Amino acid sequence: MPWKARNELLRCLSYPRAVWALRGLELGSGWRCYGTPIVQGHRASQIRIGPRMTLRSSVSSNPLAPYHPVVISTRRAGACIHIGADFGMTGGSLVCDERIEIGERVWVGANCVITDTDFHPLSAELRREQPLAGKSAAVTIGDDVFIGMQVIVLKGVRIGSRAVIGAGSVLRSDVPAGAIAAGNPAIIIGHVPS
Repeated sequence: MPWKARNELLRCLSYPRAVWALRGLELGSGWRCYGTPIVQGHRASQIRIGPRMTLRSSVSSNPLAPYHPVVISTRRAGACIHIGADFGMTGGSLVCDERIEIGERVWVGANCVITDTDFHPLSAELRREQPLAGKSAAVTIGDDVFIGMQVIVLKGVRIGSRAVIGAGSVLRSDVPAGAIAAGNPAIIIGHVPS
């Protein structure tokens, strides 16, 4: 199809590996970026992504049209984002204060947010004194997970391998391996067939 050929041409012309290295990313081979992702890595943090990653940041790269480029952000010293092989994401954000671990063959639908932090404290007084002192807790996502579009994964959530998360869900608690979860807040609605 003509639009796919155009996307491949634009991909080949954008975002050289040297730019990733300058931003402090450890990046496996065989990656594909459609449009330019935004990387905001704290200099004392670590972002490591396995081979064959695909990031879709341009509006024309996916029929679901990302609202903005993929954002990968480590906000504090010691923060770690580790992503396994064959990761795919369209638009959306990975924002890390502490740790985000993503397994292999994980697909993240359009415009999702995965974050291990509340960003800001709940207390108005503390927000005035320390506006970025929100609580954080590591997020872990197992292998072969599929996350539908416009999902929000909140701090401290663990998603087991082979789980499926329905579009528009808000995850504030764990999802076991092989479960299907959906809703706001997300609940278990079934299990993936073997």
